[in-house]
Amino acid sequence: MIIPKLHYISQGNSPKEHLENIQKACTSGAELVQLHLKNISEKKLLKLAKEAREITAHFQTRLLINDYYKIAKEVKADGVHLGKTDTCPTIARKFLHSWQLIGGTANTLIDCQKLLVKEVDYISLSPFRLSKNTTNLSPVLGLNGYTLILEALETETPIIGFGGITTEDVAAILETGVSGIAVSEAITNDFNTIRIFNQLLKASSTEEQRYTFE
Repeated sequence: MIIPKLHYISQGNSPKEHLENIQKACTSGAELVQLHLKNISEKKLLKLAKEAREITAHFQTRLLINDYYKIAKEVKADGVHLGKTDTCPTIARKFLHSWQLIGGTANTLIDCQKLLVKEVDYISLSPFRLSKNTTNLSPVLGLNGYTLILEALETETPIIGFGGITTEDVAAILETGVSGIAVSEAITNDFNTIRIFNQLLKASSTEEQRYTFE
């Protein structure tokens, strides 16, 4: 299974805006988007997830649902992203279809090691730097933190960098051994940056990191 190198994490001041931004991301060439809505009823999220699935299916874009793994299964999303306080990936794995991806959030080497034992498909390692949307108060990792963690892990599981990343950061981040990046703010501010990110990541389908289930 191939994990795209660029993940767009949806942003917006309203649920409607999240969907509009997902549409813009798909139109601009995003290969994977994550519907990231918090503090919303499951009923309302299910409706939004169905709409997001329709949008992404039209563009053949992968869709991940943040946190709500049961909704991810119901709308046949491509997978789920689980934060540190969300459901354990092992529990979600038993519930989801075998083809659905599970990603997990990590802030430290220990977090990464715990997620690898739970056999997640990719790890989102954050924060690279603090951004104004960061609610997580974990220490900023930066290039040095990424390098140290990646060297210690020696894993084939894709590690995705996240947290205030801009196009200027990509080349240096890739040198740390990180497989790809997740971006929210920089893309929401200008969807044209998706093309630039993709070029910098060389995220064509032939060059993507290939990751297969054993």
